[in-house]
Amino acid sequence: QVQLVESGGGLVQDGGALRLSCAASGSIFSINTMGWYRQVPGKQRELVASITSEGRTNYADSVKDRFIIFRNNAKNTVYLQMNSLKLEDTAVYYCYVDLMSGSTTRRDDYWGQGTRVTVSS
Repeated sequence: QVQLVESGGGLVQDGGALRLSCAASGSIFSINTMGWYRQVPGKQRELVASITSEGRTNYADSVKDRFIIFRNNAKNTVYLQMNSLKLEDTAVYYCYVDLMSGSTTRRDDYWGQGTRVTVSS
């Protein structure tokens, strides 16, 4: 059984910062890509940032130069440092993990429960 637990969301003022965390636990053999997606009502879930096991990162154009994704492989945790937050960043943020299960030896993807980020003016 693999679970992802997200934390760090909340209410922040325009221009402020938040750090999101996502910890994977359970029977895990290895983790490939980890990432963060976000979704607002009426719109498709979009990729915010991702990071491979080698540390290669990818960012949506809208968050480049403001957000930083990084991971701690020893803790199976991925982080999203969100700086200079804008009203447009308001959304529910979901953690995504592509991993190899230690119990089934199957490659699966998992999603976190979502954490809400609200940016106010």
